[in-house]
Amino acid sequence: MYAGLVDWPWWAYLLTALALTHVTIASVTIFLHRHQAHRALDLHPLVAHFFRCWLWLTTGMITKEWAAIHRKHHAKCESTEDPHSPQVYGIHRVLWAGVFLYVREARNAETLGRYGHGTPDDWIENHLYTPWHKLGVMILLAIDVAVFGVLAGPLLWSVQVAWIPFWAAGVINGLGHFWGYRNFSTADASTNISPLGILIGGEELHNNHHAFPTSARLSYRWYEFDIGWFYIRLLAALQLARVKKVAPRPRLGTLRPVVDFDTLQAVIANRYDLLSRYTQSLKQAYREEIGKRQDGARFKGLKPWLAEDAGAVPDELRGRLETLRGESRALRTLYAMRQELVAIWERSNASREHLLKTLQDWCERAENSGVRQLQDLSMRLRSYVLT
Repeated sequence: MYAGLVDWPWWAYLLTALALTHVTIASVTIFLHRHQAHRALDLHPLVAHFFRCWLWLTTGMITKEWAAIHRKHHAKCESTEDPHSPQVYGIHRVLWAGVFLYVREARNAETLGRYGHGTPDDWIENHLYTPWHKLGVMILLAIDVAVFGVLAGPLLWSVQVAWIPFWAAGVINGLGHFWGYRNFSTADASTNISPLGILIGGEELHNNHHAFPTSARLSYRWYEFDIGWFYIRLLAALQLARVKKVAPRPRLGTLRPVVDFDTLQAVIANRYDLLSRYTQSLKQAYREEIGKRQDGARFKGLKPWLAEDAGAVPDELRGRLETLRGESRALRTLYAMRQELVAIWERSNASREHLLKTLQDWCERAENSGVRQLQDLSMRLRSYVLT
């Protein structure tokens, strides 16, 4: 029986599989996701074509389909039009059968026409990569058999081909909208699965991505690591990539005596940082309220749900949370004014003058509320500087 060009111990085949699938992950996150779908960076033509060719061999995916489906996911996130939301289809269906949802959406000509603009449209794409997209994985099978033999070759090939359908279509699209921690209160259910973005190329930091979709860097907190960003920085150092945009970092200046149009723009630009601070303020007020109540134990376990919409709070906790808000003036005021603050940047049809007046009124009421957390938030809001 043909043993292949190499005869290695089992652990060498395992390391090879991990290395080859990691290249595929890097190709997806750098080329398909950050470069093609979101235009967060430019790639040198040789680097871009290497990624295209590698993905043709290892996944058979078509660039236009992938970019279009992902853009639609952002545009219609968590709605019935979202191609793969676990909030709609259920976590098990997306996690274990997400690839079939992808294939179904790839057949939607309207999706490709509306969201597939700007993807490769050259000769090799139109005459090889798109019409013969299944040929690539067959060529990869022949290469794996020739190099690793008739036993190890097909096994290694099956791992390579199944890697993206499971980790990207399943884990990221599934767990990335179901389980994990959130740095930002985005309108969707996105989560960060892990602060260490290594196994899936940094895509583990999915909540960060949904907060700043056009950022080439997916890590945000000091303890988070995005290996895809590390590779991008290496490519940039070799002049093979150019970063176009990264997530903004909040900058604070001197306190503005008057809330003006610059304040309004700075608040909208730093809205996720402000919401993050707001959540901390809610938790601080919650701790203070629990600490001074004799029946504080009755309201234990509510802290993770303080900033969530009522519909997202489990039924068994919702009643207690509403009772606590009703009995605590600080929490009730904080919660109500949070909704008003969020509405400022969600009113897309309102004039700048109306939004400014609303923000001025919000700050005045916050500073006169007698709630220390609201007063601190207003001071921070008035100190934001546009980057």
